[in-house]
Amino acid sequence: MRSRYKNVQKSKLRKYISNSTLTFGIFGLKALESGYVTLKQLESAKQAISKKMNKKGKIWTKIVVNKPVTKKPLEVRMGKGKGSLSHNVACVRGGSILFEVCGLSKKAAISVFKASSFKLPIKTALFF
Repeated sequence: MRSRYKNVQKSKLRKYISNSTLTFGIFGLKALESGYVTLKQLESAKQAISKKMNKKGKIWTKIVVNKPVTKKPLEVRMGKGKGSLSHNVACVRGGSILFEVCGLSKKAAISVFKASSFKLPIKTALFF
């Protein structure tokens, strides 16, 4: 009998309804498409948010970077095992909330999340 879970590891990320509501803040940054976000991209987006907020309000990060990605060095022949750890990524599904913010007006939240969305490789939108 064949297993149903043949290609579990290399499956395509689809939209998912979980993590699609605000739990801590008033405004949120919602992912419109699925994809991978690296730790550097996530940290630069968080820095852009905190820089635009001018120490007003509070930020919550709702996604966790927990998937290691390996890569072989350049000009290495085929075989010889798996490559070494390159970086870590977070698997982001469409419809999930990435960041939450409270203590800002709507106009300020729009400018804050617009600045942070330029740092991310996926399409995002303001959610409230």
